[in-house]
Amino acid sequence: MTPTQPPSARSAPLDHLAALARAAAHPPGAAPCGCADGGLVGVLADREDGTVVRHGALVVKAHAPDTDPEAHRARLALAARPDLAGILLAPLPLPLPPTPTPAPTAPDVLAGRPVTVWPYGPPVDPEDPDAAPWEEAARLLALLHRTPLPPGVVDGLPEMRAPLKAALAVDRMRRAAPDHPAAATVLAAWRTVPADRADAPRLLCHGDFHLGQLVRLAHAPSGPPSWRLIDVDDLGAGDPAWDLARPAAWFAAGILPPEVWSRFLGAYREADGPAVGADPWVRLDVPARALTVQTAALALAKSTAERRPLDEVEEVMIDTCARIAGHRTG
Repeated sequence: MTPTQPPSARSAPLDHLAALARAAAHPPGAAPCGCADGGLVGVLADREDGTVVRHGALVVKAHAPDTDPEAHRARLALAARPDLAGILLAPLPLPLPPTPTPAPTAPDVLAGRPVTVWPYGPPVDPEDPDAAPWEEAARLLALLHRTPLPPGVVDGLPEMRAPLKAALAVDRMRRAAPDHPAAATVLAAWRTVPADRADAPRLLCHGDFHLGQLVRLAHAPSGPPSWRLIDVDDLGAGDPAWDLARPAAWFAAGILPPEVWSRFLGAYREADGPAVGADPWVRLDVPARALTVQTAALALAKSTAERRPLDEVEEVMIDTCARIAGHRTG
């Protein structure tokens, strides 16, 4: 992502995040900061579910206001585990808060939002789809799903949030776009999505996989790029098929080319990923339908809020919802 306008031009919480990022990147006694001159300072994301500010080699994230503190701590502890170092980006220590702080608060909380520090890594380039690391992503997911955690640890993990995120997207659409002509189609497709299967495996899952959840770590010039999964906000125990559901939904909708889907699924199987069997759709059908509905519901909510028509990809997802609903009810 390319940094947007400097944090100093935004709100006070963003100013505070920017100060935290600078303090983390340049501890006392460090060389003078030249990051701004190099274009290495800015806001990478500013959404309801997360605000991310970069300063040099680090980023600081303010998580969603409704983040469960206990689950958040458990997810951060997972990301910091040495046996996951080659899969998940690990968090860094938070520096002491700059003064004056906006209000008396814990050093890792800003305006009720948990705050974390991470290494910066370049994301997947959306302008170069042919270079997207589909195979590397599949291998990382397979490794994550195969990570052996003691039974007590798995039982104590928060739930992977992918099914919840689909339901929340539908609720958001109901509130924001109840009268949209396509809302009924999306709801009809949603009614075909059953509850999670009781026989589904309970493994460690990312919970919100897409290519935007990958960053590339710096390597020696002669070495291959090393990718890591980021964003542990939805990490937890659950059915690993949900981590493959978004690419599966894109493939089923005709957005992801068959050869790319084949590369992704093949790499996952070659890495002994446990989410699917001989017929991948036995496990992927329901999660892929749910992700189709989630994408379509968010498209209706966002386009209505922005007072704009649906774009081409959003229209495709609505059409796919119509096919899902027609197939299941016809």
